[in-house]
Amino acid sequence: MGTVTIGVSIAVPEPHGSLLQERRAGFGDAAAHGIPTHVTLLPPTEVDAADLPAVDAHLTGVAEAGRPFPMRLCGTGTFRPLSPVVYVRVVQGAESCAWLQQRVRDSSGPMARDLLFPYHPHVTVAHGIDEAAMDRAFAELAGFEAEWPCTGFALYEQGADAVWRKLREYVFGGPVVPPQALRGVGRSPVS
Repeated sequence: MGTVTIGVSIAVPEPHGSLLQERRAGFGDAAAHGIPTHVTLLPPTEVDAADLPAVDAHLTGVAEAGRPFPMRLCGTGTFRPLSPVVYVRVVQGAESCAWLQQRVRDSSGPMARDLLFPYHPHVTVAHGIDEAAMDRAFAELAGFEAEWPCTGFALYEQGADAVWRKLREYVFGGPVVPPQALRGVGRSPVS
């Protein structure tokens, strides 16, 4: 059966997802149209295709244990000079994203893996392009803001054409919590 490259992420909803994808393309990032706008929970990971049912079962369990939480993006950041990335910051929901990604990569599950860098939830808007374009992305999106109730995540597969396609969505096991209901709450709503 061979191997497949998968990833798990939280999609940035419309109209924000398309807007950031178009901006990313406009900065000269050739990968922009092949990567839906997202917050990564599991970076590209190669697995045996025969393990996809176990991946699905594991992610179903993670989703059942999760609860909806408010997500808010605001402003920009960068990983330069360590990594050529400019991103939009996750300013609310980061703790919940960290909780989820730990469970997705749990050492007892089918997607156990170490990360090259400490986990830092973000939305990439420029990657591996020239420095002037990176600076432009950082400046032009500094005022960007978006918020929504995060109600789940999705499993994606990268095709031979380098395009990421959604295989399945996973909805959290609890009721939807409107963002305004949790403003100022100091604990993670998924824990």
